Amino acid sequence: MIIGLFGKKAVVPLISVTMLTVSFSVGSLEVSARESYLSTLNAGVAQVLDGCGDNDPDEVYGHLRELADEVLKEQEGVYDPEERIVMADVNEAANVRVEPDADSELAGLLYKDCGGRILEQKDGWTRIESGELVGWIRDDLLFFDEEAEELAEQVGFRTVSVLSDALRVRKEASDLADVEGIITKGDRMDIDDSVHDVPPGWVAIQYDGDTTGYVRSEYVNASFRVDSGETKAAIEERERKEEEERKKKELRKNRGAVIANADETRLLAALIQCEAGAYNYEGCLAVGAVVMNRVRSPAYPNTISGVIYASGQFTPARNGRMNARYASNISPVCVQAATDALNGGTNVGAATHFRRWNGVTPGILIANQVFY
Repeated sequence: MIIGLFGKKAVVPLISVTMLTVSFSVGSLEVSARESYLSTLNAGVAQVLDGCGDNDPDEVYGHLRELADEVLKEQEGVYDPEERIVMADVNEAANVRVEPDADSELAGLLYKDCGGRILEQKDGWTRIESGELVGWIRDDLLFFDEEAEELAEQVGFRTVSVLSDALRVRKEASDLADVEGIITKGDRMDIDDSVHDVPPGWVAIQYDGDTTGYVRSEYVNASFRVDSGETKAAIEERERKEEEERKKKELRKNRGAVIANADETRLLAALIQCEAGAYNYEGCLAVGAVVMNRVRSPAYPNTISGVIYASGQFTPARNGRMNARYASNISPVCVQAATDALNGGTNVGAATHFRRWNGVTPGILIANQVFY
Protein backbone atom coordinates (compact mmCIF):
# COMPACT_ATOMS: atom_id res chain seq x y z
CA MET A 1 0.00 0.00 0.00
CA ILE A 2 1.26 3.45 -0.90
CA ILE A 3 -0.15 6.50 0.83
CA GLY A 4 0.66 9.84 -0.77
CA LEU A 5 0.37 12.36 2.05
CA PHE A 6 0.06 16.02 1.25
CA GLY A 7 3.17 18.03 1.87
CA LYS A 8 5.53 15.04 2.09
CA LYS A 9 8.61 15.44 -0.05
CA ALA A 10 9.50 11.76 -0.15
CA VAL A 11 8.48 9.57 -3.07
CA VAL A 12 8.20 5.97 -1.91
CA PRO A 13 8.05 3.17 -4.50
CA LEU A 14 6.34 -0.06 -3.48
CA ILE A 15 8.10 -3.01 -5.04
CA SER A 16 7.33 -6.72 -5.02
CA VAL A 17 8.96 -9.67 -6.76
CA THR A 18 6.19 -9.94 -9.32
CA MET A 19 5.10 -6.34 -9.71
CA LEU A 20 6.67 -2.91 -9.61
CA THR A 21 4.38 -0.06 -8.57
CA VAL A 22 5.68 3.46 -8.40
CA SER A 23 3.03 5.85 -7.15
CA PHE A 24 3.31 9.19 -5.45
CA SER A 25 1.45 12.40 -4.85
CA VAL A 26 2.35 15.90 -5.93
CA GLY A 27 1.08 17.94 -3.01
CA SER A 28 -2.42 16.59 -2.59
CA LEU A 29 -2.95 15.50 -6.17
CA GLU A 30 -2.36 11.89 -7.09
CA VAL A 31 0.08 11.71 -10.00
CA SER A 32 0.56 8.89 -12.49
CA ALA A 33 3.76 8.65 -14.51
CA ARG A 34 3.69 9.16 -18.25
CA GLU A 35 3.77 6.30 -20.77
CA SER A 36 7.49 6.73 -21.39
CA TYR A 37 8.11 6.47 -17.67
CA LEU A 38 6.10 3.23 -17.43
CA SER A 39 7.80 1.83 -20.52
CA THR A 40 11.18 2.49 -18.97
CA LEU A 41 10.16 0.73 -15.78
CA ASN A 42 8.71 -2.26 -17.62
CA ALA A 43 11.81 -2.69 -19.73
CA GLY A 44 13.99 -2.38 -16.65
CA VAL A 45 12.00 -4.99 -14.74
CA ALA A 46 12.51 -7.46 -17.56
CA GLN A 47 16.25 -6.80 -17.54
CA VAL A 48 16.46 -7.25 -13.77
CA LEU A 49 14.51 -10.50 -13.77
CA ASP A 50 16.50 -11.87 -16.70
CA GLY A 51 19.77 -11.01 -15.01
CA CYS A 52 19.09 -12.40 -11.55
CA GLY A 53 19.76 -16.07 -12.11
CA ASP A 54 17.33 -17.93 -9.89
CA ASN A 55 15.53 -14.70 -9.10
CA ASP A 56 16.36 -14.63 -5.40
CA PRO A 57 13.66 -12.36 -3.85
CA ASP A 58 16.11 -10.19 -1.91
CA GLU A 59 18.31 -9.73 -4.95
CA VAL A 60 15.35 -8.91 -7.21
CA TYR A 61 14.01 -6.46 -4.65
CA GLY A 62 17.34 -4.70 -4.44
CA HIS A 63 17.70 -4.43 -8.21
CA LEU A 64 14.15 -3.14 -8.60
CA ARG A 65 14.62 -0.50 -5.93
CA GLU A 66 17.84 0.66 -7.61
CA LEU A 67 15.98 0.81 -10.92
CA ALA A 68 13.12 2.80 -9.40
CA ASP A 69 15.57 5.25 -7.81
CA GLU A 70 17.34 5.74 -11.15
CA VAL A 71 14.11 6.40 -13.03
CA LEU A 72 12.83 8.79 -10.38
CA LYS A 73 16.14 10.61 -10.44
CA GLU A 74 15.80 11.00 -14.21
CA GLN A 75 12.32 12.43 -13.68
CA GLU A 76 13.52 14.92 -11.07
CA GLY A 77 12.03 18.32 -11.78
CA VAL A 78 9.22 16.91 -13.90
CA TYR A 79 7.18 15.83 -10.87
CA ASP A 80 8.69 18.11 -8.28
CA PRO A 81 6.46 18.01 -5.17
CA GLU A 82 7.39 21.54 -4.15
CA GLU A 83 5.87 24.74 -5.56
CA ARG A 84 3.89 22.89 -8.19
CA ILE A 85 0.49 22.77 -6.55
CA VAL A 86 -2.27 25.35 -6.95
CA MET A 87 -5.76 25.65 -5.53
CA ALA A 88 -8.60 27.81 -6.83
CA ASP A 89 -8.90 31.17 -5.06
CA VAL A 90 -12.52 31.82 -6.06
CA ASN A 91 -15.99 31.85 -4.54
CA GLU A 92 -17.53 29.69 -7.28
CA ALA A 93 -15.44 28.98 -10.39
CA ALA A 94 -12.65 30.41 -12.53
CA ASN A 95 -12.26 30.23 -16.30
CA VAL A 96 -9.41 28.14 -17.63
CA ARG A 97 -8.32 29.21 -21.11
CA VAL A 98 -6.65 27.41 -24.01
CA GLU A 99 -4.08 30.22 -24.26
CA PRO A 100 -2.82 32.75 -21.66
CA ASP A 101 -5.26 35.38 -22.89
CA ALA A 102 -8.61 36.49 -21.45
CA ASP A 103 -10.10 36.38 -24.95
CA SER A 104 -8.87 32.86 -25.65
CA GLU A 105 -11.21 29.90 -26.03
CA LEU A 106 -12.54 28.43 -22.81
CA ALA A 107 -10.88 25.12 -21.90
CA GLY A 108 -12.98 24.52 -18.79
CA LEU A 109 -13.65 25.64 -15.25
CA LEU A 110 -11.71 25.30 -12.01
CA TYR A 111 -14.18 25.32 -9.14
CA LYS A 112 -13.86 26.42 -5.54
CA ASP A 113 -11.81 23.92 -3.47
CA CYS A 114 -10.42 22.30 -6.63
CA GLY A 115 -6.71 22.10 -7.40
CA GLY A 116 -4.12 21.18 -9.98
CA ARG A 117 -0.43 21.05 -10.67
CA ILE A 118 1.63 23.69 -12.41
CA LEU A 119 2.87 22.92 -15.91
CA GLU A 120 4.33 26.33 -16.72
CA GLN A 121 3.95 30.03 -15.91
CA LYS A 122 3.94 33.09 -18.12
CA ASP A 123 3.09 36.79 -17.78
CA GLY A 124 0.73 36.49 -14.83
CA TRP A 125 -0.82 33.25 -16.06
CA THR A 126 -0.29 29.66 -14.94
CA ARG A 127 -0.85 26.59 -17.09
CA ILE A 128 -2.30 23.83 -14.94
CA GLU A 129 -3.32 20.21 -15.17
CA SER A 130 -6.38 19.40 -13.06
CA GLY A 131 -7.76 15.96 -13.84
CA GLU A 132 -8.54 15.99 -17.56
CA LEU A 133 -8.53 19.79 -17.65
CA VAL A 134 -5.38 21.42 -19.03
CA GLY A 135 -5.18 25.15 -19.67
CA TRP A 136 -4.21 28.63 -18.54
CA ILE A 137 -5.63 30.51 -15.56
CA ARG A 138 -4.81 33.95 -14.16
CA ASP A 139 -2.46 33.91 -11.17
CA ASP A 140 -4.75 36.14 -9.12
CA LEU A 141 -7.36 33.35 -9.17
CA LEU A 142 -5.03 30.83 -7.57
CA PHE A 143 -3.47 29.94 -4.24
CA PHE A 144 0.19 28.90 -4.43
CA ASP A 145 2.73 27.20 -2.17
CA GLU A 146 1.81 27.00 1.53
CA GLU A 147 -1.61 28.58 1.02
CA ALA A 148 -2.43 25.95 -1.58
CA GLU A 149 -1.15 23.14 0.63
CA GLU A 150 -3.10 24.34 3.67
CA LEU A 151 -6.34 24.57 1.69
CA ALA A 152 -5.77 21.18 0.09
CA GLU A 153 -5.31 19.60 3.51
CA GLN A 154 -8.64 21.07 4.60
CA VAL A 155 -10.72 19.98 1.59
CA GLY A 156 -8.87 16.90 0.38
CA PHE A 157 -9.90 13.25 0.60
CA ARG A 158 -8.06 10.12 1.59
CA THR A 159 -9.18 7.26 -0.62
CA VAL A 160 -8.29 3.70 -1.49
CA SER A 161 -8.55 1.97 -4.86
CA VAL A 162 -8.93 -1.80 -5.02
CA LEU A 163 -6.05 -3.77 -6.54
CA SER A 164 -7.52 -7.29 -6.41
CA ASP A 165 -10.31 -8.66 -8.61
CA ALA A 166 -12.63 -8.95 -5.61
CA LEU A 167 -12.12 -7.80 -2.04
CA ARG A 168 -14.26 -8.61 1.01
CA VAL A 169 -15.37 -5.69 3.15
CA ARG A 170 -15.51 -6.89 6.77
CA LYS A 171 -17.70 -5.54 9.56
CA GLU A 172 -14.71 -5.61 11.88
CA ALA A 173 -10.95 -5.49 11.32
CA SER A 174 -10.58 -9.26 11.41
CA ASP A 175 -10.48 -12.07 8.86
CA LEU A 176 -13.04 -13.85 11.04
CA ALA A 177 -15.55 -10.98 10.98
CA ASP A 178 -18.75 -11.10 8.96
CA VAL A 179 -18.60 -9.84 5.39
CA GLU A 180 -20.35 -6.52 4.80
CA GLY A 181 -20.03 -6.75 1.03
CA ILE A 182 -17.66 -7.08 -1.94
CA ILE A 183 -15.77 -4.39 -3.84
CA THR A 184 -13.95 -5.04 -7.10
CA LYS A 185 -10.80 -4.00 -8.88
CA GLY A 186 -10.66 -0.29 -9.63
CA ASP A 187 -13.37 0.68 -7.13
CA ARG A 188 -12.41 3.80 -5.19
CA MET A 189 -13.65 4.23 -1.63
CA ASP A 190 -13.20 7.03 0.89
CA ILE A 191 -11.19 6.23 3.99
CA ASP A 192 -13.22 6.64 7.18
CA ASP A 193 -11.11 9.08 9.18
CA SER A 194 -13.56 9.01 12.07
CA VAL A 195 -12.31 5.54 13.02
CA HIS A 196 -9.21 5.54 15.22
CA ASP A 197 -6.87 2.77 16.39
CA VAL A 198 -7.38 0.62 13.28
CA PRO A 199 -5.23 -2.52 13.66
CA PRO A 200 -2.12 -2.79 11.46
CA GLY A 201 -2.83 -4.38 8.11
CA TRP A 202 -6.36 -2.96 7.89
CA VAL A 203 -8.01 0.17 6.50
CA ALA A 204 -11.38 1.56 7.61
CA ILE A 205 -13.48 2.70 4.65
CA GLN A 206 -16.85 4.33 4.12
CA TYR A 207 -18.94 1.59 2.57
CA ASP A 208 -22.51 1.79 1.33
CA GLY A 209 -23.35 5.25 2.63
CA ASP A 210 -22.62 5.75 6.31
CA THR A 211 -21.52 2.17 6.98
CA THR A 212 -17.93 1.63 8.10
CA GLY A 213 -16.19 -1.39 6.65
CA TYR A 214 -12.68 -2.81 6.90
CA VAL A 215 -10.40 -4.13 4.15
CA ARG A 216 -6.94 -5.66 4.15
CA SER A 217 -4.38 -2.97 3.38
CA GLU A 218 -2.27 -5.15 1.06
CA TYR A 219 -5.12 -5.30 -1.46
CA VAL A 220 -5.65 -1.55 -1.83
CA ASN A 221 -3.69 1.48 -2.95
CA ALA A 222 -4.27 4.56 -0.79
CA SER A 223 -3.86 8.15 -1.88
CA PHE A 224 -4.72 11.71 -0.93
CA ARG A 225 -6.50 13.86 -3.49
CA VAL A 226 -8.50 17.00 -4.07
CA ASP A 227 -11.26 17.56 -6.60
CA SER A 228 -10.35 18.51 -10.15
CA GLY A 229 -11.68 21.04 -12.62
CA GLU A 230 -14.04 20.29 -15.47
CA THR A 231 -13.34 20.49 -19.19
CA LYS A 232 -15.61 22.38 -21.55
CA ALA A 233 -16.62 19.11 -23.19
CA ALA A 234 -17.44 17.56 -19.81
CA ILE A 235 -19.49 20.62 -18.84
CA GLU A 236 -21.48 20.44 -22.07
CA GLU A 237 -22.10 16.71 -21.62
CA ARG A 238 -23.17 17.18 -18.01
CA GLU A 239 -25.53 20.00 -18.96
CA ARG A 240 -26.97 17.88 -21.77
CA LYS A 241 -27.72 15.06 -19.32
CA GLU A 242 -29.18 17.51 -16.81
CA GLU A 243 -31.46 18.91 -19.51
CA GLU A 244 -32.55 15.40 -20.46
CA GLU A 245 -33.30 14.66 -16.82
CA ARG A 246 -35.20 17.94 -16.49
CA LYS A 247 -37.31 17.05 -19.53
CA LYS A 248 -37.99 13.59 -18.13
CA LYS A 249 -39.16 15.11 -14.87
CA GLU A 250 -41.28 17.60 -16.79
CA LEU A 251 -42.87 14.74 -18.72
CA ARG A 252 -43.86 13.17 -15.41
CA LYS A 253 -45.04 16.34 -13.76
CA ASN A 254 -48.51 15.71 -12.35
CA ARG A 255 -51.17 17.40 -14.45
CA GLY A 256 -53.93 17.42 -11.89
CA ALA A 257 -56.62 14.89 -11.02
CA VAL A 258 -59.88 14.56 -12.93
CA ILE A 259 -62.92 13.27 -11.08
CA ALA A 260 -64.36 10.15 -12.70
CA ASN A 261 -66.84 7.50 -11.66
CA ALA A 262 -66.29 3.73 -11.74
CA ASP A 263 -67.77 3.34 -15.25
CA GLU A 264 -65.45 6.02 -16.68
CA THR A 265 -62.44 4.47 -14.96
CA ARG A 266 -63.31 1.05 -16.40
CA LEU A 267 -63.91 2.55 -19.84
CA LEU A 268 -60.48 4.18 -19.81
CA ALA A 269 -58.87 0.94 -18.60
CA ALA A 270 -60.59 -1.01 -21.39
CA LEU A 271 -59.28 1.40 -24.03
CA ILE A 272 -55.79 1.22 -22.51
CA GLN A 273 -55.80 -2.57 -22.72
CA CYS A 274 -56.88 -2.48 -26.36
CA GLU A 275 -54.29 0.12 -27.32
CA ALA A 276 -51.37 -0.87 -25.06
CA GLY A 277 -52.26 -4.09 -23.26
CA ALA A 278 -49.40 -5.90 -24.94
CA TYR A 279 -46.92 -3.44 -23.45
CA ASN A 280 -45.73 -2.72 -19.92
CA TYR A 281 -47.13 -0.28 -17.38
CA GLU A 282 -45.28 2.67 -18.92
CA GLY A 283 -46.96 2.10 -22.26
CA CYS A 284 -50.36 1.74 -20.58
CA LEU A 285 -49.92 4.93 -18.54
CA ALA A 286 -48.92 6.83 -21.67
CA VAL A 287 -52.16 5.93 -23.44
CA GLY A 288 -54.20 6.87 -20.38
CA ALA A 289 -52.34 10.18 -20.10
CA VAL A 290 -53.11 11.04 -23.74
CA VAL A 291 -56.83 10.54 -23.13
CA MET A 292 -56.75 12.68 -19.98
CA ASN A 293 -54.70 15.39 -21.72
CA ARG A 294 -57.45 15.61 -24.31
CA VAL A 295 -60.10 15.84 -21.59
CA ARG A 296 -58.20 18.85 -20.16
CA SER A 297 -57.71 20.47 -23.58
CA PRO A 298 -60.31 22.91 -24.96
CA ALA A 299 -59.73 21.37 -28.40
CA TYR A 300 -61.44 18.12 -27.38
CA PRO A 301 -64.56 17.02 -25.49
CA ASN A 302 -64.24 17.54 -21.74
CA THR A 303 -65.39 14.06 -20.71
CA ILE A 304 -63.64 10.70 -20.87
CA SER A 305 -66.39 9.06 -22.90
CA GLY A 306 -66.60 12.09 -25.18
CA VAL A 307 -62.89 11.87 -25.95
CA ILE A 308 -62.85 8.08 -26.39
CA TYR A 309 -65.91 7.93 -28.67
CA ALA A 310 -65.00 11.03 -30.71
CA SER A 311 -65.32 10.34 -34.42
CA GLY A 312 -62.25 8.95 -36.13
CA GLN A 313 -60.07 8.85 -33.01
CA PHE A 314 -59.56 5.48 -31.31
CA THR A 315 -59.99 2.41 -33.51
CA PRO A 316 -60.99 0.01 -30.67
CA ALA A 317 -63.88 2.37 -29.82
CA ARG A 318 -65.12 2.16 -33.43
CA ASN A 319 -64.78 -1.54 -34.11
CA GLY A 320 -66.33 -2.84 -30.88
CA ARG A 321 -63.15 -4.29 -29.33
CA MET A 322 -63.17 -1.81 -26.47
CA ASN A 323 -66.81 -2.51 -25.59
CA ALA A 324 -66.09 -6.24 -25.60
CA ARG A 325 -63.14 -5.71 -23.29
CA TYR A 326 -65.24 -3.47 -21.03
CA ALA A 327 -67.68 -6.33 -20.56
CA SER A 328 -64.90 -8.86 -19.98
CA ASN A 329 -61.82 -9.07 -17.78
CA ILE A 330 -59.43 -6.12 -17.71
CA SER A 331 -55.79 -6.45 -16.74
CA PRO A 332 -54.94 -5.06 -13.27
CA VAL A 333 -52.01 -3.22 -14.87
CA CYS A 334 -54.37 -1.38 -17.20
CA VAL A 335 -56.74 -0.56 -14.33
CA GLN A 336 -53.81 0.83 -12.32
CA ALA A 337 -52.62 2.88 -15.31
CA ALA A 338 -56.14 4.29 -15.76
CA THR A 339 -56.36 5.20 -12.06
CA ASP A 340 -52.95 6.89 -12.13
CA ALA A 341 -53.81 8.84 -15.30
CA LEU A 342 -57.05 10.03 -13.69
CA ASN A 343 -54.99 11.21 -10.71
CA GLY A 344 -52.84 13.35 -13.00
CA GLY A 345 -50.04 10.86 -13.62
CA THR A 346 -48.24 11.09 -16.95
CA ASN A 347 -45.01 10.01 -18.56
CA VAL A 348 -45.61 11.88 -21.83
CA GLY A 349 -46.18 15.39 -20.53
CA ALA A 350 -49.03 17.11 -22.37
CA ALA A 351 -49.01 14.79 -25.42
CA THR A 352 -52.44 14.37 -27.05
CA HIS A 353 -51.60 11.90 -29.82
CA PHE A 354 -49.89 8.56 -30.30
CA ARG A 355 -49.36 6.09 -33.09
CA ARG A 356 -47.34 3.00 -33.88
CA TRP A 357 -43.69 3.95 -34.31
CA ASN A 358 -42.86 4.41 -37.98
CA GLY A 359 -39.28 5.61 -37.55
CA VAL A 360 -40.21 9.09 -38.74
CA THR A 361 -42.71 10.80 -36.42
CA PRO A 362 -40.91 12.81 -33.72
CA GLY A 363 -42.01 12.40 -30.15
CA ILE A 364 -41.60 10.27 -27.04
CA LEU A 365 -40.97 6.64 -27.88
CA ILE A 366 -42.43 4.16 -25.41
CA ALA A 367 -42.57 0.46 -26.24
CA ASN A 368 -43.53 0.41 -29.94
CA GLN A 369 -45.50 3.64 -29.99
CA VAL A 370 -44.59 7.29 -30.30
CA PHE A 371 -46.42 9.94 -28.28
CA TYR A 372 -46.57 13.56 -29.37
